[in-house]
Amino acid sequence: MNGKIDYYQLFQTMYRQYGPQHWWPSDSHWETMVGAVLVQNTNWQNVDRSLANLRSSTHFEPNNLLSLSDEALMLAIKPSGFNNAKSRTIKGLFRFLATVDFDLDTLNQMTTTTDLRRQLLAIKGIGPETADVILLYVFDRPVFIADLYARRLIAHLEHCSLKDLHYLKVQQVIEPQLLPQMTVKDCQEFHALIDDHGPAFLAAQK
Repeated sequence: MNGKIDYYQLFQTMYRQYGPQHWWPSDSHWETMVGAVLVQNTNWQNVDRSLANLRSSTHFEPNNLLSLSDEALMLAIKPSGFNNAKSRTIKGLFRFLATVDFDLDTLNQMTTTTDLRRQLLAIKGIGPETADVILLYVFDRPVFIADLYARRLIAHLEHCSLKDLHYLKVQQVIEPQLLPQMTVKDCQEFHALIDDHGPAFLAAQK
């Protein structure tokens, strides 16, 4: 990719066409984080079923989530698939948060984006995309989430191969152009617009 596309203009065009998306769909930061883990390699319909199970058993209280037995957690999130691996990731994430007594505000105030991303990536099962979802929607850090939907859109616009668009490479090219012009809310909306309307937007450009 050459980075010559004006991605801020793209955001404005998509926003005018589709309007605000009001992502991430959840009632709490705890639910957002769990959802970010569960949505890996599945669809949101399956995640919704898992979240409903956890809402019933834990009310998304962090101590309740952490104290849930491994077996109960795996059973609750079974609709999302990979429940063994995802349960370990959720427990690892909440053990990390327990080290700051689940005080997200203090963690946010005392940690740079770079350090917070590094700490999230150190949790087994959390990759760049999941870490960035948490950074953007929980900690209000402006980042560009270069997920598969975004990379497909970029591959089309830049006339390049999807296989050449690696997550971090895309981020490194787009963020310096995009982030100085965008608020956190803009970043959230752009991610949602791409994921919800990317295919329709591309079809309209033909």
